Amino acid sequence: AGTSADPDALDALLSIQNYRIAYWRAAGRDLGYRRFFDITTLIGLRVEDKLVFNDSHARLKRWIDDGVLDGIRVDHPDGLLDPTTYTQRLRASMRRGWLVVEKILMPGEALPRDWPVDGTTGYDFLSDTLSLLVDPAAEEAFSELHARLTREPRSFDAITRETRDLVVRETLGSELNRLTAVFVAICENQRRFRDYTRHELHEALRAVVVSMPVYRTYARPDEGAISDGDRRVIGIAIAAAQEARPDLDTELLGFLGDILTLGVNGDAEGDLVGRFQQLSGAVMAKGIEDTAFYRYVRLVALNDVGCEPGRFGLDVEEYHAANAARAATWPATMLTTSTHDTKRSEDVRARLAVLSEMPDRWRRIAERWMRRFRRRWRGTSFDPVIGYLAAQTIVGTWPIDADRLTAYLLKAAREAKLRTAWTEPDAAYEGSLAGFVRDTLADASFVADVEHVLPAIVRAGRVNALSQTLLKLTAPGVPDIYQGCELWDLSLVDPDNRRPVDFKLRDRLLYDLEAALEVDQLRGPGPAAILAAADSGLPKLWLTRQALHLRRDRRDLYGPEAAYRALRVTGRAADHVVAFARAEAAVTIVPRHPYKLTRGRLGARLLPPASRWGETRVEVPSGRWRDHLTGERHVVRGDARTLPVDRVLPVERVLRRFPVALLVKEDE
Repeated sequence: AGTSADPDALDALLSIQNYRIAYWRAAGRDLGYRRFFDITTLIGLRVEDKLVFNDSHARLKRWIDDGVLDGIRVDHPDGLLDPTTYTQRLRASMRRGWLVVEKILMPGEALPRDWPVDGTTGYDFLSDTLSLLVDPAAEEAFSELHARLTREPRSFDAITRETRDLVVRETLGSELNRLTAVFVAICENQRRFRDYTRHELHEALRAVVVSMPVYRTYARPDEGAISDGDRRVIGIAIAAAQEARPDLDTELLGFLGDILTLGVNGDAEGDLVGRFQQLSGAVMAKGIEDTAFYRYVRLVALNDVGCEPGRFGLDVEEYHAANAARAATWPATMLTTSTHDTKRSEDVRARLAVLSEMPDRWRRIAERWMRRFRRRWRGTSFDPVIGYLAAQTIVGTWPIDADRLTAYLLKAAREAKLRTAWTEPDAAYEGSLAGFVRDTLADASFVADVEHVLPAIVRAGRVNALSQTLLKLTAPGVPDIYQGCELWDLSLVDPDNRRPVDFKLRDRLLYDLEAALEVDQLRGPGPAAILAAADSGLPKLWLTRQALHLRRDRRDLYGPEAAYRALRVTGRAADHVVAFARAEAAVTIVPRHPYKLTRGRLGARLLPPASRWGETRVEVPSGRWRDHLTGERHVVRGDARTLPVDRVLPVERVLRRFPVALLVKEDE
């Protein structure tokens, strides 16, 4: 008590500790320890030290060895000093078990082959599958609409450079300052570079780190190891920094590039490489996922972890190529569509993807709503970015109440850091935002408008969701189902996606399905009855159950050794179908762009009219097939001496009772 009452005595006591009490705002530029991004209460361990690794992983190893755990999911390995050695050490310590890493892969980037893991946590699959559902033909229309409504004409790449620069200057400034000190020490021992000022070295580092085209490289200075791919990445970053910052000395940037590619060796140089690699991953994560995603809202379905908002859609051939590559290189990788970190749940994204199929209609809706939003916004000036984000969020999550929408938009505005922020909240702006949401959702005419335009979008979104679910459950890899997503789930980013899940409802629906199957073991509940209960989410639950049971009972169809083959689709609606075979004995057939296919006239049963398919055919191996979802049988004739021979199967026949098909070959 005496020490607490005496400021000098208290200061003397604190000054002999291994830490320093400091004003919280000093953390951005002066923090002296590594932490998890900008979360100062999560302090990093030096897990690269073998003693620290052994002590911190002892219990985890015991759980794996004892069979308590079947596998390990490593969160954000890019934050480690040496992810390669870490994964090798972790794998060596495990007698058994599945090992995946939460590695965000940028377009064209591959998971390092020297990581002894089973794959990623599936954000690459999430991105590919979502992009498959987005219509590339609408990109120009969406770009024009976004620029006009938000008054933001710049590309996503331009915005991300700005947001990464903001993060490295403000949030992660202490890491950059620490890196600068190391760079200064290196240059002082180099005759050619010792006269560059600390400011010039600081700016060179800053320019290169915000120019990285991927999260990070994985050079290991202690071993002199760097891949050709990482050399290319650093070369791209140096060139981009030179273009963006012509005021910086070209020779200095080249010297930094030599250090980062291990062309200049030494203890200090190795320290700089390691720290730079850790910093660049954090800058990408905070600058893109937690800032740019809330500033660039062209089509927010694409603004999610692992996705590239600048890539508007993916064609069927590209999708098959991505799946085939996973089958060849990481056949046991995780496949995901929703996680605790996704910005929107899988079903919100599936519904929002429908907007790309109706660019003209969406333009009219968005313009009408934005005019209404401007009238409802009072106090501060209207925020068009938040307004357009609100319009898309209402489409993706309807029905949503004012409390949930306000909480989400408030988080989005603070993450964007344009009009308000977590560290510097603007009370007047935030009051205007909350009032806008409250008044808008209390407007009966607006609600009536929403409920008039939404039904067709909701139905097409549900077809998208079923296609996405079956693709995840049958593509090469191991599917992951986030809690609550067994039914339709319209959640937003945390904490919205951490709300309690109604497991009793899911248990009851599943019990009813199981009971129906016991009554009729051959067919169980009919597709018509399941689709009639679409509002409850029963079609998604039924699909998930059936596919998981097939994976359990027929491991030969979906294991790491099961071959993947894209199936050819012909006919006028061929672009609306995705089909592939696994082990030549199971076939997945799903529709895409259902709104465009049906011109917005998809019925309540979620089945396109037969006339829309026309003569569209899927070439499948000959033989006898049974649909694992509907029980229907299909016979495809071929020459028994040369099986498998591809023969055509009409899409209209395969998809006439349920929106997607899962065919299993029967014994001849």
